[in-house]
Amino acid sequence: MRRMTVERTLRFALTVVCVSMACLSVSSSAQIGISVSFGPPALPVFDQPVCPGDGYMWTPGYWAWDPGAGDYYWVPGTWLLAPQVGYLWTPPWWGWEGGRFWFHDGWWGPTVGFYGGINYGFGYFGNGFVGGRWDGGRFYYNKAVTNINVVNVRNVFNERVTVNENRVSFNGGPGGVVARASAHEEEAFRQKRMGPVAGQTSHVEQARSNRELRASVNQGRPPIAATGRAGEFSHGAVAAREAGGAYHAPAEHGGGAAREEGGARNVTHPNELAPIERGAAPKTGDTRLDQQNQQEREQLYNRQNQERQQLQTQQEREHQQAQQRNDSQVQRQQMEQRHQQQTQQMQQRHVQERQQMETRQAPRGGGRR
Repeated sequence: MRRMTVERTLRFALTVVCVSMACLSVSSSAQIGISVSFGPPALPVFDQPVCPGDGYMWTPGYWAWDPGAGDYYWVPGTWLLAPQVGYLWTPPWWGWEGGRFWFHDGWWGPTVGFYGGINYGFGYFGNGFVGGRWDGGRFYYNKAVTNINVVNVRNVFNERVTVNENRVSFNGGPGGVVARASAHEEEAFRQKRMGPVAGQTSHVEQARSNRELRASVNQGRPPIAATGRAGEFSHGAVAAREAGGAYHAPAEHGGGAAREEGGARNVTHPNELAPIERGAAPKTGDTRLDQQNQQEREQLYNRQNQERQQLQTQQEREHQQAQQRNDSQVQRQQMEQRHQQQTQQMQQRHVQERQQMETRQAPRGGGRR
């Protein structure tokens, strides 16, 4: 999950995606997941679906990034059963650091940690959680800020909260929320905690596969803003009433990862690279030679893809090891520089191999394309 700097006149989004998680920091309580060159849209305005029953916890909606589509997409807010008694959800958030927007994943733990000061609403107003609390092994809901049907859920209380309306979806940088983690929030990150549960992961994947949830399609006003239960995108789903602000597409919004030209500049990890083009071998007029050339092309395509995956897996393993060792920020930066060099060297070699193949397969004499 790591580093990337985007140059070239907003050459759209070179994106770093690392499947493994690691700690770096806008604050030390940061799990970096993705880096993008431009910020997410404002948070949409929508009504919270009614809580489906006792024990369900609200997990706020947020903008996630899809490197394949080269676009932000909305992950609907949803009600979800807590993974264990006493645990609360710390939402994910985007933060600005070093000229880039970094994604910090959410997690479950006994205390709500730092989530960028973002006002997600419904109890998550930028600091802590006031939508309810655990008491005696049971969760009590604050009906002043959450949508509770007291016929179905009777363990409620009413505690009014003063909230400053703000739809900004990221911390720091131009126009971002100004907030830093408190000592209490830093300590929450060091406590025993766990990542998103299977239901949340499936919910995110379903959102990513829904084209209507992409920011470029819905202009910051997703047609499914929240759901009654994780993964239920039709029954009981709630549409956004309006976008949280004007949607501004990036200068080069063409979708997908930016393509390299003659190398892998500004790319840190293999899964940032543009897909390898298989292509068809040029026609030489010799059927047997054409078949051999196509077979060579397929073999090179498969081998290079395999080498990319192997390097990606190796780098993800190193990210995980760095997290387990609790490496310093300097050590992580050094690791990212090494990863960038590895990826660039591999890509340069792959480009040379493809160029050499094209030279060998170029038709000569009376051949035709």
